[in-house]
Amino acid sequence: MFKEYDVIVVGAGHAGCEAAAAAANMGSKVLLITMNMGTIAQMSCNPAMGGVAKGQIVREIDALGGLSGIISDKSMIQFRMLNLSKGPAMWSPRTQNDRMRFAEEWRLALEAVKNIDFWQEMVSGLVIEDNRVVGVKTALGIEIRGKAVVLTNGTFLNGKIHIGEKNFGGGRTGEKSATGLTEQLVSLGFESGRMKTGTPPRVDGRSLDYSKMEEQKGDENPGKFSYTGTKPLDKQLSCWITYTNDAVHDTLKLGFERSPMFSGRIKGLGPRYCPSIEDKINRFAERERHQIFVEPEGWNTVEIYVNGFSTSLPEDIQHQALTKIKGFENAKMFRPGYAIEYDFFPPTQLKLTLETQLIDNLYFAGQINGTTGYEEAACQGLMAGINAHNKIHQKEPFVLKRSEAYIGVLIDDLVNKGTQEPYRMFTSRAEYRVLLRQDNADIRLTELGHKLGLASDERLDRVLDKKNGVNQLTELLEKTKIDPTNVNEELTQMNTATIRERVNVSSLLKRPEISMREIKSLNSELAQTINGYSEEVQEQVAIEIKYQTYIERERKLADKIGSLENFKIKSDFDYDRVKALSSEAREKLKKVKPETIGQASRISGVSPSDVSVLTVYMGK
Repeated sequence: MFKEYDVIVVGAGHAGCEAAAAAANMGSKVLLITMNMGTIAQMSCNPAMGGVAKGQIVREIDALGGLSGIISDKSMIQFRMLNLSKGPAMWSPRTQNDRMRFAEEWRLALEAVKNIDFWQEMVSGLVIEDNRVVGVKTALGIEIRGKAVVLTNGTFLNGKIHIGEKNFGGGRTGEKSATGLTEQLVSLGFESGRMKTGTPPRVDGRSLDYSKMEEQKGDENPGKFSYTGTKPLDKQLSCWITYTNDAVHDTLKLGFERSPMFSGRIKGLGPRYCPSIEDKINRFAERERHQIFVEPEGWNTVEIYVNGFSTSLPEDIQHQALTKIKGFENAKMFRPGYAIEYDFFPPTQLKLTLETQLIDNLYFAGQINGTTGYEEAACQGLMAGINAHNKIHQKEPFVLKRSEAYIGVLIDDLVNKGTQEPYRMFTSRAEYRVLLRQDNADIRLTELGHKLGLASDERLDRVLDKKNGVNQLTELLEKTKIDPTNVNEELTQMNTATIRERVNVSSLLKRPEISMREIKSLNSELAQTINGYSEEVQEQVAIEIKYQTYIERERKLADKIGSLENFKIKSDFDYDRVKALSSEAREKLKKVKPETIGQASRISGVSPSDVSVLTVYMGK
């Protein structure tokens, strides 16, 4: 019935979909196995993609030739660029999405890839021969052979759902959990743990009073994620903002004694930066209110996602508390919020390719590695799919550096530092975030994606045209001089200093008060020339010129840190001889045994001063 596949992908969430698409589009014959064909690419939690740092990841996935950006664009109902009041390193695209259309677009995209076959069933075990995975076993007892296997099980591995004092097995509401895999992996020598995440109740939008809430519209000129020809929105749906209050908090406290989190029934660690509402009011008792985002689930549904109200309290307490929120007085619940516990495997057991250290050709991606978030899962799936294909076709591993992509930061963090709680990406995790902006992901990564066979010739041509445009316009602005008598009056009106002699236009653009728009207002002839370039090129040039000093500083730092990879450390190196090392660093270095100074610098507990000490010692 089944022939041998090149790559078998287990799980069809965000990680599984990207893994299957990547391996198949690179030429592998892929089998995607899911327990439910009707929930492929299900948005299990909020109906949105992107956000702070996460938006950069979606752009990077797209630049490499992945599909998350395209799918998000095709299903979005609102687009916002976050953090525009801050520097461009912080600008982060985010879409609100139609949940049903998102899943439909993913399934249609996967079905359009001829190299992908599908099978609906639970995978209960792996087939291992000579320390190498060679296939999977299903609950029906079917053995399917494959040269590589990518596990993307999400929250399904021994998943347990908690609502108040009730708990039952499940990987997602209405769906059963997956059993058998954890036990086998542990028997093979893998270390496992438990994590927890949660989701809020969903309500009937017809029962809400939006006049009591703050409207949150999309951007006036909405953008998009993908660098391809996907279309921006011409109409958008609004989200809304309201707040909890003392009455809400008092009601929630009535259920604390029945809370699975406070009673100790939940053992897994939850995400620090996305706590439940009961955790918020317990940890931040001094706060009188917490923000609630009221998010529509799609164009043609009345279902509403109550972002900020994640909870596992009893359903009656959930409803009582909801009705005390302004605008929710008559709210009808579609389904209660819940917490879910699931198995994960500490990612320090992986190589940077996401292949496991214990079993050859076995890859982990997504929440199985201790991460949280669609975007974090999707980029891991993409990288696992690429590397699974490369491994079985005797090609070089594909690993992104921390200075190349947020994806590189995420995987490097996971493998070298591990995680004790669900890992979420933030801009603060990236030391080169001025280099890793959302606007230049195509310039950074498309050529790499093209070499892999994922990014098309058309994509490469587009990015090369953009590069040429950026270089040409930058050179033009650096060469074009402007006369004081022609611009000083305008500069005064812009609340910026006048000039005493002819200066390059680029020097004016470096001023914080002056954007490309102001530059164009100074000279009509220059404006006409600049407008000959796309808005995308103009934005890129403005950022590169305005933040040139910071960009050059980070590039030099990246080169300097990158050189640390050339400092090899012998496996029997005696760290006790280096007296200036901190006690924690010495302990961690002895345990991890890094191969290079570069890897040592990324171990949790090893500070920059420890790295300097080690570098000086080895230099001697």
